Amino acid sequence: MTFPPRPEDSAFDLRARAELALAFEPGEPPAHLLRHTPWHARRGIQRMLAALLLGGTVTGAVFAMRPPEMVRSAIEHEYYERTLRGQFMPEAEIARHMDWPAQQKLPGYTQLMRPCDIDGSRAYHLTTFFEKGGIVTVLAFDQPQQLPEGQGWWANTYWQVVRSREGRPLVLIAEKKQALAVASRVLGRASS
Repeated sequence: MTFPPRPEDSAFDLRARAELALAFEPGEPPAHLLRHTPWHARRGIQRMLAALLLGGTVTGAVFAMRPPEMVRSAIEHEYYERTLRGQFMPEAEIARHMDWPAQQKLPGYTQLMRPCDIDGSRAYHLTTFFEKGGIVTVLAFDQPQQLPEGQGWWANTYWQVVRSREGRPLVLIAEKKQALAVASRVLGRASS
């Protein structure tokens, strides 16, 4: 069996090809000469596993940053009532639900005071403006809520759960992080 010479083949290439042709039968090469690639070493599978790992990590990070269900519902509620203004209940009643002293005026410049329903729970909605912070919505719940203290950013809104002076959870929602800092100092347990 002769091979037509190729211009790029050297004398070594021609001789090696001729010896291999004599050593093996024509057809498929023996299996022991072929390199065995394990399934996990293939590039396509490695890329797919890397994409799955990255996707799982991102999904886990998003779910880890999610606030509790009640806080997400409160953020949605606040979004729809963001532009509402007025006093729909007495100041003393909302102060009582926030554990605020009855003889003191509510903090900031009140914009909205009203009772609301958030996921079947009665809530008291106070939107107030703090001079050195901004507008903050405070939600106090009638029924006891199991909300852990925490803070974060969700749906283009900053949120924070603080404890009132009596230990009741208050959900603070604001568009500015500075507003939450001011409100938590004024309303939280540390200021009592």
